[in-house]
Amino acid sequence: MKYKRILLKLSGEALMGDNQYGIDPKRLSEYALEIKKVVDLGVEVAIVIGGGNIFRGVAGASKGMDRVQGDYMGMLATVINGMALQGALEDAGMLTRLQTALKMEAIAEPYIKRRATRHLEKGRIVIFGAGTGNPYFTTDTAAVLRGIEVNADVILKGTRVDGVYTADPEKDPNATKYENITFADVLNKGLNVMDTTAFTLSQENNLPIVVFDMNKEDNLLKVCQGDVIGTTVY
Repeated sequence: MKYKRILLKLSGEALMGDNQYGIDPKRLSEYALEIKKVVDLGVEVAIVIGGGNIFRGVAGASKGMDRVQGDYMGMLATVINGMALQGALEDAGMLTRLQTALKMEAIAEPYIKRRATRHLEKGRIVIFGAGTGNPYFTTDTAAVLRGIEVNADVILKGTRVDGVYTADPEKDPNATKYENITFADVLNKGLNVMDTTAFTLSQENNLPIVVFDMNKEDNLLKVCQGDVIGTTVY
């Protein structure tokens, strides 16, 4: 295995499947089976999931809602997604722990770095909910922060697109994909990989990011084995 411990970042939108909003149970179980393949081979898996399928703080703020209030609502949305994913993973036979940056003792452990690391060492999947626990920070930033804290080897950003392109492939048919690209090149070319805070944090801590298509069968497994899938930013 190329990576022993990974931080998998999933977008909330990914859980919608073909729906307009909410959570698609079929998509959840598909993801659970993909994650099980790498867990069975001994990869330690931590997960951060967005909340955009339920609520986005930024979108709320653009419609006149208080930004801080909206961001906290978004954090709660990530916890709902985390609970849904936890259920799907456990149905597939895996051991999990949900930790949240905001205290919610009835449903999750509070985030404690040492405890999270111990869970990973014991082969449990750790899902980190509620982002960083602070408004104005995205779940991308939370993913990188948690990845650094638990000493992950890589951030795996599972998306709908299969990597980083010269332009938006859904809009520009001539866009070409990068297999590898440096942090500096991403910034110089103004490419969109993660938000700037997350990206800078990753760069400063030399934590590589792999952007890949999570919806394609065995892609997660292939990335962990070191196959050239998606785009590696280093």
